[in-house]
Amino acid sequence: MNSAGLWNPYSGSGAIILAVILFVITGVLIYFGTRLHRPVGAERPGKAVSTFLLLIFLVSLTASVVAIITYDKAWAQIYNASQAPKNPITPVTFLCAVATFFIIFFLNRRGGFWVAVGGAIVGTMAGLIIFEFPFDLIVMSRTYPPSPHVLYMLLYFLPLFVVEITIFALLTLSPLMKLSKYTLFSLAAMFFIFAVWALFGFSYPSNPLSIAFNGMSKVVSFVTAITLFIPKG
Repeated sequence: MNSAGLWNPYSGSGAIILAVILFVITGVLIYFGTRLHRPVGAERPGKAVSTFLLLIFLVSLTASVVAIITYDKAWAQIYNASQAPKNPITPVTFLCAVATFFIIFFLNRRGGFWVAVGGAIVGTMAGLIIFEFPFDLIVMSRTYPPSPHVLYMLLYFLPLFVVEITIFALLTLSPLMKLSKYTLFSLAAMFFIFAVWALFGFSYPSNPLSIAFNGMSKVVSFVTAITLFIPKG
């Protein structure tokens, strides 16, 4: 484990390639944002599919928690957990999550209390996952898992990816959710920050610059989630 972080930063050509990929994704999102003139809603699934999605979410969440506990115990046998670097972005994540919940609820309160609460819950979860899903793809191969490295890396990330994808699917359960140009522009802004961060190595938030990149991209991810629940008019 690097004392400066929980994953190995990118460098040289690797950092440039990652930055280019992220800049391309940014450009694609901006392009589609300019082409999307009206918000687009998703077709709501029926009761059977909705129940199935909730079941997958609960099962995958349980599997992910068990996998993380197993990973952490094996990791602690190799590294001194007390010396692991602190994550300064945790307070930012918490404050953004609380603010996102109440903003989405306030924006959609006229649709009914429970509908607004449901939208606020799934929107808040999506705000976290909008950041985490691409972030996990970027750093997963550069972490410091216990041996055997590949097996522990898959043990940690595969259930987590199922949770993240399922949360995206759960967005379709809310009648309030609509994809708009503001969503695509906000998502483009997050990937742009990722791209600039990649030019500096996409390193762990252990210095002012990486903390700023991590914090800004996290805030924009929650803003992106809020744009999914902006009411018509």
